[in-house]
Amino acid sequence: MAENNSNGIRDDVKEYYGKVLKTKNDLQTNACTMPDTRMPKYIRDALSMISDEVTSKYYGCGLVSPEQLEGMHILDLGSGSGQDSFVLAKLTGEKGRVTGVDMTEEQLEVARRNIPYHMEKFGYGSENVNFVHGYLENLAEAGLKDNSFDILVSNCVINLCADKKAVLSEALRVLKVGGEMYFSDVYADRELSDEIRNHKVLWGECISGAMDWKKLVNLCAEVGFAKPRLVSSKTMEVDKEELKEILGEAKFVSAVYRLFKLPEALEKSSNVIYEGGILGSEDSLVLDHRYTFPKGDPVLVDSELITILKSSRFADDFTFEPAPKNSTNPAMEQSLDEMDPFKQAVAAPKGGCCVKTKGCC
Repeated sequence: MAENNSNGIRDDVKEYYGKVLKTKNDLQTNACTMPDTRMPKYIRDALSMISDEVTSKYYGCGLVSPEQLEGMHILDLGSGSGQDSFVLAKLTGEKGRVTGVDMTEEQLEVARRNIPYHMEKFGYGSENVNFVHGYLENLAEAGLKDNSFDILVSNCVINLCADKKAVLSEALRVLKVGGEMYFSDVYADRELSDEIRNHKVLWGECISGAMDWKKLVNLCAEVGFAKPRLVSSKTMEVDKEELKEILGEAKFVSAVYRLFKLPEALEKSSNVIYEGGILGSEDSLVLDHRYTFPKGDPVLVDSELITILKSSRFADDFTFEPAPKNSTNPAMEQSLDEMDPFKQAVAAPKGGCCVKTKGCC
């Protein structure tokens, strides 16, 4: 995409989120207000501590909170008013660290002035969260260094960026080896028309910038991420008739993927045994829609997944054993179909509350 067009889209999005939207009630579609899904109590408890001002200006499409966060250094891409960052700051503990980066000054002002409130609410003696101005396509300009974060999260933001390859390249650069990018976003089932791509409201509402999901798979291979691992996906609808007419037959889902930055050499496939004990996953750990690890049960996994587990923050939570020589069920690499959010999508329930709001569940 041409640089001047990318800059125009960036300016339109900044105006939409900085000037047009005052609260989430101003949104014109449900793309960024997916209905409630059940969340663990420890996340609900953290959400209940978030200030009303931060919550009212929150526009994400799904809470992004992976497992095993204690002591981690986390980067929130497109942190907005700071809701996810503050939740993660509570979950990572006072010894962890959360950095939020956003391009919208109005949103950053809200986040920054709410830092003292949340540190007091959490009972922390020192601040473990900060917010910086920057663009996801060039995190170096925001002062973010190579190999400096354990986890990246992003909540319905990558679709707002014109140059998605640059975003993923920068994400890979700032991640440590074994680090993870855990993110929710909106995906299309096809390449979108110019009419959709040039519609300012649909850009701001996370629709016009939605990637064809297959492009995500290709971009991950190009920049150096491991294959995307689909955690969950839900169908989504655009409510307004005039917007539905513009979209035509295009379909959309809101999906959560996890991407890992792996060492160059992959491990051999083997059995892994989850030891249990991760907060919220004491009896079983759900890695993605394909793999759930029950505590104490050996599971045969492929070379990429064994490398993920051994090089990531999950290494101490598993025991690793050689695969049985007489195994009749060899571990298979995930297929393209298993990365397809439309084939794995469940229907979003009608009604209910937004998955992000502290009154949910």
